[in-house]
Formats: sequence, structure tokens, C-alpha cells
Amino acid sequence: MADFPNLSRRGLLHRSAAVGGLLVVPGLLSACSKTGAGSTDGAGALHKLRKQGFVRVAYANEAPYGYLEGKQLKGEAPTLHREIFKALGVDELKPTLSEWDGLIPGLQAGKYDVVSAGMAITPERCANALFSEPEFISPTALMVKKGNPKKVTDLASAKAAGITVGVMSGAVEGSYAEGAGISKDRIKSLQKPQDGADAVKGGRIDAFLLTGISLRRLAKTNPDTEVTEAFLPELDGKKQYSPGGAVFRKGNEDLRDAFNRELKKIVSDSSRYVSLLREYGFGAAEIPPATLKTADLCQV
Repeated sequence: MADFPNLSRRGLLHRSAAVGGLLVVPGLLSACSKTGAGSTDGAGALHKLRKQGFVRVAYANEAPYGYLEGKQLKGEAPTLHREIFKALGVDELKPTLSEWDGLIPGLQAGKYDVVSAGMAITPERCANALFSEPEFISPTALMVKKGNPKKVTDLASAKAAGITVGVMSGAVEGSYAEGAGISKDRIKSLQKPQDGADAVKGGRIDAFLLTGISLRRLAKTNPDTEVTEAFLPELDGKKQYSPGGAVFRKGNEDLRDAFNRELKKIVSDSSRYVSLLREYGFGAAEIPPATLKTADLCQV
């Protein structure tokens, strides 16, 4: 394994999760999933996408990673993916909105071809799907009320202050909070980023834990809040840099590999990467290092 800190972002997909009454177990849906019209399972996935002229992508409506503005799909992931698929000869992204916890089950069930949501690369998720190489890294931050009345700066100070911290349901930030020693009764799960901002403003939680990029954007529409300086949480003594990537159905390795070849051209060109993603708050600091590999991140 490469000599690099353990990295993860946005969501610990539990080894089993109830979705619509169906128990999702690693490998189960991928082995027996339905493949409807436009499905790209098996050999020749990219050829099929080129022939139909579009790729079905799922997003979770989380700015700045993947969200709908008016009728336009925007964000880090759709912007990169549109550029990459055009280079691969597929001109259109057809978006499908999904709840966060339903992204991988929907992919396994053949509802779409790619998850385009800036999803964290974790071993648990790698057991269920294929990830591209990292598209970005992003440290973590806390959203608090304006003036930061509890004076928190990171998870250690949050624990010391005995505050209540909000995290998104199913997201990796919950494990960060637990890893910092914050008791489970002080960790509250929320469904959407705006729910976190509303809970902070309403005093139901003292701080909302998410990536700094997401929180800085969220704060623009929630002026009664502010965001701490970004920091690197730790799990088992290892700093978490939070990388995310595109997600593909197992069996679509050829499509994933073709995607990776085009992705490498972008992340290897700092000026191109920044020009594409500056609008969403991504800069040179978010470019993943060449030594960071998905194969390493997927190891338990």
C-alpha cells in the first residue's frame, strides 16, 4: 500500500443497509440486479453509451458536488464527468436525483450508469461498486452560529465543549465524530445539508460537520452561520483527507478504466482542473496527489 494517510469522504456505506425494504448486502445486488433499457453491464459498456449518445448519471443534489440549478446539472462531479464523457464520445449526461443512501443501491439495480456526486472512496463502498481514481481531496470543517459562541475549531474542541454535532445520515463524518470521542448521544443525523444549517440556526445542534467546500457554499445562503477553518480529522491515528470519485457498477471495469484515462489528463493539468472547477470552490489544493490511488483506499 502506498505510504499515504488513510483518506475518505462523504459517507460510510454500512455493510448492510435497509433501502426501500430491501436489505442491501455487499455483492448481492450486483449479482442479481435488473438491467433495464440503457444498461451498460458487461463488455462494451462504452460502446453502448456512444451508440445511445448519453450516460445516465445519479446526483444527490448536494452543492457543490452535484446539484440541479434550474434545469441544468451543475457541480464538481457533473462538470468533470461531462468533460470526460465528451472526450470519450458520449455527449450528454442524463441526470437522476437520488437520496444519498440510495446512490449505490440504485447503481447496482441498473437505474443509472454512473454516480456523479463526489462520493467518498471507502473500503465498504468498494465492496459494492467500482470507483474511479480520486477526483479531489477535501478537508473537513464545522458550521456554527455566527460568532461561533461555543468557540469550536475542530472535533477535539467540540468534544471538550460537550456540544451536539450534526452529520449527514450515512456519511463518513459520523465516524469522524465518534473517532474523536464524541458520544453517540451528542451526534445527530440529518438528511440534507440544508437540514444541518437549519438545525444550527435553530439551536437543535451546536455545529454541523461536513467538508469545508460544502459548508462554505452552504453558508452563502445561510447568513446567520459561519464556517470554521478546515481541519483534518483522524481515525485510528490517521489523518483523513477525504477523496471522492465517480462510481460505476461492477462489471463495467472497461468503462471505469476509459474514464480514468481521461480523468488523469485533467488532474495532471492544474490550470485546466482549476478553470473547470473554480466556480464550485475547487482550486489547486483540491487536486489529488499522483501517489493517491483508489486501489489503496479500497483496502480494508
